[in-house]
Amino acid sequence: MGAGVGCVAAFPQSGPPGRRRSFTANRILFPRASRYKSSAVLNYYSSLPPFRELFRTGTPVLTYHKVGPRPARVRLKGLYVSPQLFRRQLAELAAAGFAAPAYAEVVPVSRAADARVGITFDDGFHNVFEHALAPLAEHRFRAMQFLVADLLGKTNEWEQREGEAREPLMDAAQVREWLVAGHAIGSHTLTHPRLNQIPLAAAREEITASRKKLEDQFGVPVTHFCYPYGDWNPAVRDAVAAAGYKSACTTRFGVNTAETSPFELLRVTARYPSRNWKAVRAWFQRRGKSAAPA
Repeated sequence: MGAGVGCVAAFPQSGPPGRRRSFTANRILFPRASRYKSSAVLNYYSSLPPFRELFRTGTPVLTYHKVGPRPARVRLKGLYVSPQLFRRQLAELAAAGFAAPAYAEVVPVSRAADARVGITFDDGFHNVFEHALAPLAEHRFRAMQFLVADLLGKTNEWEQREGEAREPLMDAAQVREWLVAGHAIGSHTLTHPRLNQIPLAAAREEITASRKKLEDQFGVPVTHFCYPYGDWNPAVRDAVAAAGYKSACTTRFGVNTAETSPFELLRVTARYPSRNWKAVRAWFQRRGKSAAPA
């Protein structure tokens, strides 16, 4: 594989490629990377050692979706992390001296890296409520949950339309328990559309109405956003900023520095260790094609 790891090139990345000043995987040497047969493995976080040097160069934000057992006939197995692996990942970060403070203290990044990590969950799945709260509390880690505002207490309708297994989402009572536990919520739109594939007026409604709905329902400020599917373009990004948010997460790989745009935050997806990348690679390729900026 060689010392320079071209992970970013392995999967097309969503959003405009213009900014190149933040650290990404192909700018870091991974001395242990040779153990893996595919350089693509370093696009995903399973354990700390291959990422330790990268994580010291900026502020990493980890992405999780589902924490729990995988049901039968799941298409995107990589979106599930077992409760056991989740516990190990948090314990490993804590043992290495990493802290996960409140999300508002992590992003936007305004100072040099100091062993902080952001922990984010996309979509608001019930299994995160069921399996993640106790390990987070054990290590005094705080996390951000990006919620699909119109689907609280319902299911992952956007995934089921593409043939994915049905999964329940957190309801309002569970979101309140999440907040009482010291964690935060952000907006993942009203219905989880591809924002760069719908009219800009509709995208603005998804962005602004979701914030108002969550704030009205839970009585807390909602100032952080996450682009569904990682799909965005400059017009969508500007609409998020105009709506009063302080930051927005993409799905582009890397860690964040003070030079990273707060509305183009980089993240690292956590998943189980595996060398079977066929389904995930195809999904990223489809998403990359659909996410080309207008």
